[in-house]
Amino acid sequence: MSSLILRAATRALAPLLILLSLFLLWRGHNEPGGGFIGGLVAASAAALQGIAFGPAAARRMLWLPPAAVAGVGLAAALLSIVPSALFGLPPMAALWSKVDLGDGAYIPLGTPLLFDVGVFLVVVGSVVALIAALEHKPE
Repeated sequence: MSSLILRAATRALAPLLILLSLFLLWRGHNEPGGGFIGGLVAASAAALQGIAFGPAAARRMLWLPPAAVAGVGLAAALLSIVPSALFGLPPMAALWSKVDLGDGAYIPLGTPLLFDVGVFLVVVGSVVALIAALEHKPE
């Protein structure tokens, strides 16, 4: 089924959903949200693309195959444990750094954000792979 209204709405909604997912990811390590919720919102944008334009459009939203995106996410999540081990702290202990922007402004970066990015990528890669598998038509 091909719907002109769905395709037009998808062109407008998918970028907004991606921006919302990035906002949830960034905000999530200090407030409600984070990698899982942000990943689900980004995956819903991919699902919308898949429904409106076909499974290939959902896969094109990613720069790598979905399984590779999930693998990179898993590696990032595991990498977030390393700094705490290097400092002799318990696993998953939060370590923070500040990136100075000048004039007293800074961006706080830490291991929780790296973990959230990893979870985000795992969720997006897994859900897009699932969507592609469900929408695949056997020949």
